[in-house]
Amino acid sequence: MQLTSRDAFLQFGHVLQRDLFPHLEEALGPLNSQLKLLGSVVSLVPLARLLYARRASTGRPAKDRTALATAFIAKAILNMPDTRHLIGRLRVDQALRQFCGWNSVRALPHESKFSRAFGEFAASQLPQHLHAAVVEATQSQRLIGHIARDSTAIVARERIPEEVMEKKRKAKRLKAAGKGKPHKRTRKGFFAKAKASERGTRIHRQPYQTVEAMLAEIPTQCDLGRKEDSAGHNKCWRGYKLHWDIADGQVPISAVLTSASVHDSQTAIPLMTISSSRVTYLYELMDTAYDAEGIHGQSKKLKHVAIIAPHARRKAKMPPEFAEAFPGKLLPQLPQAQIDRYKERTIVERTNARLKAEFGGNQIRVRGAAKVMAHLMFGVLALTVDQWLRMGTTG
Repeated sequence: MQLTSRDAFLQFGHVLQRDLFPHLEEALGPLNSQLKLLGSVVSLVPLARLLYARRASTGRPAKDRTALATAFIAKAILNMPDTRHLIGRLRVDQALRQFCGWNSVRALPHESKFSRAFGEFAASQLPQHLHAAVVEATQSQRLIGHIARDSTAIVARERIPEEVMEKKRKAKRLKAAGKGKPHKRTRKGFFAKAKASERGTRIHRQPYQTVEAMLAEIPTQCDLGRKEDSAGHNKCWRGYKLHWDIADGQVPISAVLTSASVHDSQTAIPLMTISSSRVTYLYELMDTAYDAEGIHGQSKKLKHVAIIAPHARRKAKMPPEFAEAFPGKLLPQLPQAQIDRYKERTIVERTNARLKAEFGGNQIRVRGAAKVMAHLMFGVLALTVDQWLRMGTTG
């Protein structure tokens, strides 16, 4: 008999309450909520399987990567801004230090070792693999009703590459001269003879590409971004965008990091492809930025129902009963049943807020897309386990 997600949680929670937490409290003393969450994350993620022992080039044994990875998970749970603050906390917090695997202050590695280990984790995408393993363990047997898809601004403290700025200046000069966006000359008949994965727009190509090929085409360097908030105000920032799929219960299923200037629609097909390979779900909820025929078609091909707020270009007519209350505005022309389901999309807004307020989303002190993604994914990993535990206690 196959265990359901609920049964798996009850079994997991029973083990935590009966065996793990009492043993930890006996060894380390009373555990606060943050250490309990850290214990839950570590007991779920397959660190031993994904990490391997290494030796330095000098022949000296490398510091334990399992302890370092646990420390970075703790950094996200404690919402610390940088490694220096983490080391300072490890020096004075005996329970946390011993939980990570260091019995004394003298055993703590130097800050440079933490930085090198973090670089390794970012390059190998360790936190992404850990998150995928947690989703597999906790969500794969669950039938999910709704997946909400959206992006959130990630502010970074780094310079925009000069080649990116030069490209923007060139486009601005062309626009001022009235020439518009330059078009590349192509060989006659190229698009007719090219493979489906090479012609058309990015959204046209994506259904014929692998996930790796889709993501390779999407820019990831630091850039300027602009987005309209719920109040209609334009918000500008320098950095990145985190695009992700959130399941019912505010559980993150998949995530992709891009440049801040990338339009949300460019990541819809990669995200739905990744999420479909991890979990089973029925509805996809997206705002007007995702209203494109290619996205509708790919969602239907993957046997999902896409509920997307229609874009203004659809030129939907204002219902007479709303014309007076909403002058000059277009309402989404969706059936009432879909409008009710669309309201569930607020789960992604609440998850955005939790990541930034509680799990380090607003504490970016690293540079480069790979390291920024690693920093965020340690937080997403902790958030995923925390939300799963909350589902079990409230369900």
